[in-house]
Amino acid sequence: MPNNKNTLFEDIHKQYSPMVLQMCLGFVKGDRDIANDLSQEIFISIWSNLEKFKGESSYKTWIYRITVNTCLQYVKKDKKEKEMLSSSVENQPALVDSGKEEAQDNSRLYRAIGQLKEIDRLIIMMVLENQDYENISEVIGINAINVRVKIHRIKKRLETILKNDKND
Repeated sequence: MPNNKNTLFEDIHKQYSPMVLQMCLGFVKGDRDIANDLSQEIFISIWSNLEKFKGESSYKTWIYRITVNTCLQYVKKDKKEKEMLSSSVENQPALVDSGKEEAQDNSRLYRAIGQLKEIDRLIIMMVLENQDYENISEVIGINAINVRVKIHRIKKRLETILKNDKND
């Protein structure tokens, strides 16, 4: 069994690590170091719970749920910690590679996504992963028609945030 578990985990990691990292980036507003740490934590959780997977959903759905729960726990913990810290820590400059325009655009997008409600962040990150409405509806727990409406509203909200960000 351990060899099968190792093989299965390697396959899961290879297939889903880009998706997990991208979702983490969305939750932490593009901070790659934190996203990498969260990704590692998620895959440790996947490894630890691999025997508990019951097959009631796809691995992808299961991994999405673990990713979302881990990221939400981090966001809540981080929010509490920031409230306790002095404002000087919060005013540290963001680490952005100013030499690359694409990196700046991605950073702006992730910061904008970070301003969305948690559920909206999850949905838009799944859209960026090219998930279809049925997959998104399965993970979120709402029907596909509502997913389509939510995505439209989220995109409008992101446009507004990015437009306002450019004006600042």
